[in-house]
Amino acid sequence: MRAYYEARAREYDDWWLGEGLFSERERPGWRDEVAQLLDVLAALPPASTLDVACGTGYLTRRLPGAVTGLDQSAGMVAVAAARLPEATVVQGEAVPLPFAAGAFERVHAGHFYGHLLPGERAAFLEEAHRVGRELVVTDSALRDGVQAEERQERRLADGSVHRVYKRYFTGPGLAAELGGGEVLMEGRWFVVVRAG
Repeated sequence: MRAYYEARAREYDDWWLGEGLFSERERPGWRDEVAQLLDVLAALPPASTLDVACGTGYLTRRLPGAVTGLDQSAGMVAVAAARLPEATVVQGEAVPLPFAAGAFERVHAGHFYGHLLPGERAAFLEEAHRVGRELVVTDSALRDGVQAEERQERRLADGSVHRVYKRYFTGPGLAAELGGGEVLMEGRWFVVVRAG
């Protein structure tokens, strides 16, 4: 998956915007729900926030407060740093997180948790709680046409095909998996859960 996200950096926002390979996909209500998701994140109380797997910074830019973006992909970091001149954007791993205990008030993970394999989830949650008091997870909603757990083949504009592990969640299911929490959004496309 590392190679996939590095190669996808230049076209990652096409998914959000419905452009490129995503321009002909049927995604009813997508644009409205993306706008709702951005509003949900912007409505969080301002906090010093670490955005793990920030990608291009598409969601990061809506997180209120002092924000640090982290991604393992140099290509994603370059796009995010250009998009987020007021933020700190660094290249690094999610496990272990390269920050001191209690360095942040909040950790956000957008469309990252759903890619973690069973053995990786507990390690990430431990790290997230080590560096921040609050965890907010944004991920893909379980809906008709997808399985809760899938191995997917994803094609990029250059024709390359990559295999990706992906999970989809209900709001209550994700909250339970995070050890309890508040469902901030549960739509057709996205779920957002805040856990203490």
